[in-house]
Amino acid sequence: MDTLRKSYENLGFRSVTTYVQSGNVVFTGNKAKPDELAQTITRQIEKDFGFDVPVIVLTIDNLKQIIDSNPFLKDSGKDKTFLHVTFLSSKPQKIDFKTIEEKKLSGEEISFADNAVYLYCPNGYGKSKLSNSFLETKLKVGATTRNWKTTNELLKIAQETT
Repeated sequence: MDTLRKSYENLGFRSVTTYVQSGNVVFTGNKAKPDELAQTITRQIEKDFGFDVPVIVLTIDNLKQIIDSNPFLKDSGKDKTFLHVTFLSSKPQKIDFKTIEEKKLSGEEISFADNAVYLYCPNGYGKSKLSNSFLETKLKVGATTRNWKTTNELLKIAQETT
């Protein structure tokens, strides 16, 4: 993670912080659009490490909005340890709700937003068929999934760096 942090610093980003071994990086950057930053970071990672990695960049406001919009938080009966967020690189052009819903296991719930998919997986995310790769394939957009604890920790780190 130290090498990844240095890669971001070489791009001129400040207050670069990585979160555990997750590949999540919080930084302060210029006023470029998130999509432009994602392309710049993807190129730098390929240059520094030799592989093409899709990158999703969110502003602190985007991340906070995604967290605050989680529809499952309204249900106090839901155990937050089973909440996940799949962050989307862009808004899907079309969503085949029926095909996706058919993959849900007993007790699972899914909710869609423009830039995120909210998952409640009471049997554990590892057992769910609503995996990151499944959602990427069905939604035809890049995606990355994080558990609720990590998502909130990233916001906390971002708030501390601003």
